[in-house]
Amino acid sequence: MILQRIFALILLAVCAALAVMAWPYQAAFSYEPVGPRAYPLLMLGLMGLALLYLAFRPTPIVQKDDEPELDRETLTKIGLCVALLLVFAATFESLGFIVSSILIGVPMARLYGGRWLHSTIIVFGMSLFLYWLFDRVMDVPLPLGLLDVLEN
Repeated sequence: MILQRIFALILLAVCAALAVMAWPYQAAFSYEPVGPRAYPLLMLGLMGLALLYLAFRPTPIVQKDDEPELDRETLTKIGLCVALLLVFAATFESLGFIVSSILIGVPMARLYGGRWLHSTIIVFGMSLFLYWLFDRVMDVPLPLGLLDVLEN
């Protein structure tokens, strides 16, 4: 338990250092509703509060019997998940949000037990819905990549 508290305090110090570095930042123009300065400060503040709780929580964390152990299969799934997310980040601009989301989402769903048909339908629908939500509702432009020809 002492190692968890030390880890939380070290991360809290990192959050404080990052907040000090982000505080004087001023952008020439604001391209987001929250702004390029407020968002990182807000995230660092929330992380700081959570880390304070972890450092001074009243009860220790107890391993439950129903929690999965970190065996070889679980670690393999985590590694494949991280690899898929890295591929998503690498193909996001070139292929576009919708295509890269589908190409990464289906294997991700299959990795965690989804069936082919259900995974494909759900991921396809979610990709289209999330693109519409970000682009039209929240006015956050996402790249279309290969689907640029479909834009006005």
